[in-house]
Amino acid sequence: MTVTIFPIRLIIVAFMMLLAWPFAFLASMGRSEAVVEPQCLWRRVVDLLLKVIMRLMWFAGGFHWVKVKGRKALPTEAPILTLAPHSSYFDAIPVTMTMASIVMKAESKDIPLWGTLIKFIRPVFVSRLDPDSRRKTVEEIKRRACSGGEWPQIMIFPEGTCTNRSCLITFKPGAFIPAVPVQPVVIRYPNRMDTITWTWQGPGAFEILWLTLCRLHNEFEIEYLPIYTPSEEEKGNPALFANNVRRIMAKALRVPTTDYSFDDCQLAMAEGQLRLPVDTCLLEFAKLVRRLGLKTKSTEQVLQDYGRRARKLEGQKLSLEDFALHLDMPVSDMLRETFALFSEHEYNTMDIREYVIALSVACRPAKSLETLKLAFMMFEAEQDGAITEAELAVILKTALGVAELSVSRLFVALDPTDTGKITFDTFRRFMDQQPDFAEDYLYADNEVLHSCPHYSRHLAVKTSLFSTASRLATAPLKMANGICPKFSSKDHSSDYTAGLLKKHN
Repeated sequence: MTVTIFPIRLIIVAFMMLLAWPFAFLASMGRSEAVVEPQCLWRRVVDLLLKVIMRLMWFAGGFHWVKVKGRKALPTEAPILTLAPHSSYFDAIPVTMTMASIVMKAESKDIPLWGTLIKFIRPVFVSRLDPDSRRKTVEEIKRRACSGGEWPQIMIFPEGTCTNRSCLITFKPGAFIPAVPVQPVVIRYPNRMDTITWTWQGPGAFEILWLTLCRLHNEFEIEYLPIYTPSEEEKGNPALFANNVRRIMAKALRVPTTDYSFDDCQLAMAEGQLRLPVDTCLLEFAKLVRRLGLKTKSTEQVLQDYGRRARKLEGQKLSLEDFALHLDMPVSDMLRETFALFSEHEYNTMDIREYVIALSVACRPAKSLETLKLAFMMFEAEQDGAITEAELAVILKTALGVAELSVSRLFVALDPTDTGKITFDTFRRFMDQQPDFAEDYLYADNEVLHSCPHYSRHLAVKTSLFSTASRLATAPLKMANGICPKFSSKDHSSDYTAGLLKKHN
């Protein structure tokens, strides 16, 4: 197939895209991003021609027929279409069938050829360079959705990333904030062999294209579900609206749902010297932080402020009420769950420094060094700016989201003169000299760290190309608090820590 069908198909697909370009360019001339021009006859003809060309392109790629179930709603009935599961760039098929608008990064419009085709469907552009882009994008979606059908429908993949279709991950709220009726749309690839899935791990974009074009025939199904009109409660709660729509779509697909999200993917798969173990409690913590609305507020400056405030407390333990006061939030069930992850059950108190470390990891998972610097600042003694072995154990076990952690061998390597203390500068130099220090000194000595997401594909978004039937293989372990392995079992008050403190005195 590689030397026969594949090159022929690739040439035809490329030709169809080139053929579509002048029509898209012509139709895009003189357009305004703020208003919709009247759909005159020639624009309708161009729209039809582009649909035909795109359909021929997919046909040449092996998608000979597309099975459509249900009825697509009119823009006046449902201005937003929510599509799931999102697993590949082949999910563009329904976009080219309907010429609906989509949400795309602003850089896409500058890509030669492709950018012109994209601009034709009047997408909502998101700029990574604009810190206010998220708010502007939501406002633009809302403006178009509330135009009474004047604008084209918007197709949104609320998962926000590609998965392997074995379940539906948490939907982002953007499509549901406008509080207008939406039409759920489910897509399927009922092929015997999966050459479609394009996720974080596995084949790259070109390999997916090569494998798919080498197949004689590729099946694709799209099903339009009944329009979902939000209740008054859902209008005021986009997360509830999104969750209810997701449940309906999961039922139609006959797959489970999971509370993991794109953000959890970034957290679990973050590159750095501290890799999170499979059973980390940080995934549960990150989920609670999102629900409490704390993550969006936790900028670099806010984290530093939290760190300075925690340092002033000098290890003073906080009750649930003190914790709520510290965060300037009312006591709620979610706050209780968050508190339970850090609380020492004997005293029902927590160390706020552990919360700040966990929050730093959740908000900037790839910046291990910054998190450790913040942690050292909170724990270090004023007289010499150093920490003990017990304190290092607390810092690292919290940063990894595990209940217990042995750091004895690591501390000996950090403190060859046996002073019983180390500074952040010492630790940073050691990290520079030993980039694999975690592998050599932590993962080798702690059984709980042996299973890491980098080697275990436990999330739905990280499975192999040809395995669409896989499910979540590993979930956070349940513990006495009913949530997952805790950050604090007995923490600093444990016999182990007491022994360490005695050793250093």
